[in-house]
Amino acid sequence: MQFRVPRGTADILPGEVEKWRYLEDKARDLCRRYHFSEVRTPIFEHTELFQRGVGETTDIVEKEMYTFTDRAGRSLTLRPEGTAPAVRAFVENKVYAQSQPTKWFYIGPMFRYERPQTGRMRQFHQFGVEVFGARDPGLDAEIIALGRDYYEEIGLTGVTAEINSVGCPACRPVHREKLVAFLTPRREKLCRDCQARLDRNPLRVLDCKNESCREITAEAPKITEFLCDECGPHFEAVKETLDLLGVNYRINPRLVRGLDYYTQTSFEYVLEGLGAQAGTLGGGGRYNGLVEEIGGGDVPGIGFALGLDRILVALKDQGIQLPVGRRLDCYVVTLGEEARKRAIPLLAELRRAGCSAERDVLDRKMKGQMKAADRERSRYVVILGEEELSRDAAVVKEMATGRQEEVRLDRLVDYIRAGSKR
Repeated sequence: MQFRVPRGTADILPGEVEKWRYLEDKARDLCRRYHFSEVRTPIFEHTELFQRGVGETTDIVEKEMYTFTDRAGRSLTLRPEGTAPAVRAFVENKVYAQSQPTKWFYIGPMFRYERPQTGRMRQFHQFGVEVFGARDPGLDAEIIALGRDYYEEIGLTGVTAEINSVGCPACRPVHREKLVAFLTPRREKLCRDCQARLDRNPLRVLDCKNESCREITAEAPKITEFLCDECGPHFEAVKETLDLLGVNYRINPRLVRGLDYYTQTSFEYVLEGLGAQAGTLGGGGRYNGLVEEIGGGDVPGIGFALGLDRILVALKDQGIQLPVGRRLDCYVVTLGEEARKRAIPLLAELRRAGCSAERDVLDRKMKGQMKAADRERSRYVVILGEEELSRDAAVVKEMATGRQEEVRLDRLVDYIRAGSKR
């Protein structure tokens, strides 16, 4: 029997892992500059966390979660997104009692049962940020700018931030009433999913990707026309700060996002050319009621999540080569049994000194060992033979130039270490 990875998942092998690490390292460095701290939450949580936090009428909860029952009969779910677990950690560990704001970031796998396609897997990976404890609209713009900075630093071009306000519990009911009045006469023309949404969560109809539904809702009432005295000025201040930060954005009145917890600012990062299903690289928004919904106090929050899988697709689509690659500092070529024995402690010494070093373990001739060193893109080859050992030395060859010289063994580690830093 031949085993294969489950549908919608993929092995990330050497050669590709380095690209992932590059993206992750860039995220960590950017978050350091923005003064965020890393948080790590469990890969599975109690199912009710997502039902209450994400929303029972969302596609994620209704159709896409990987839910199972453990041996004690508890319902658990592989995390489909990162915000609800971060909020749970914030509440459970009483971080709200500390000085605010709290600024967290996370990197890790998420799980949704979707139809696998380019840039959209069932196990996918996100870089996300969350900020708790501040209502400042300037913070919303700063978070949007952080995402913009990330795309720029990894070399992606043509990314635009789409923004909208989805209001709050005070002004959303007015828009809901107008929206339902607009959609009800057109109900039969909507897709089956949207007909169900119209009864339970009509705002989600605006998020439907069905082209027919999008045409029907093209003239639907916009929520920005009904913003209250708090949400209206908040949205204007967000736009003003984005202008000050030089962030390229456009207003998308249809942008409601696929999660129920958003209030006020919502946004997405869109890149043309990835196809209809993968044009959105990431997104986020404000969620001022989520902490309270999950058992905490009245603590505001805002954040985003960026899809690393989709980013890699976009980088490939734009022909961008990340500056990564596995390169060996030193390959030790051995000739004879005595040289093989001497190479073992030598490699250990090189590695302790911070050098990447390797030797032949397949008993190849010198020509085969030199080819192996070339395949590994080794900067130096250290040749150990009987003659060299008799002089307590080794021949060191710099592969790029072909230059070689004899180096005493007691100086060899320092020689390689100094050369690898150049």
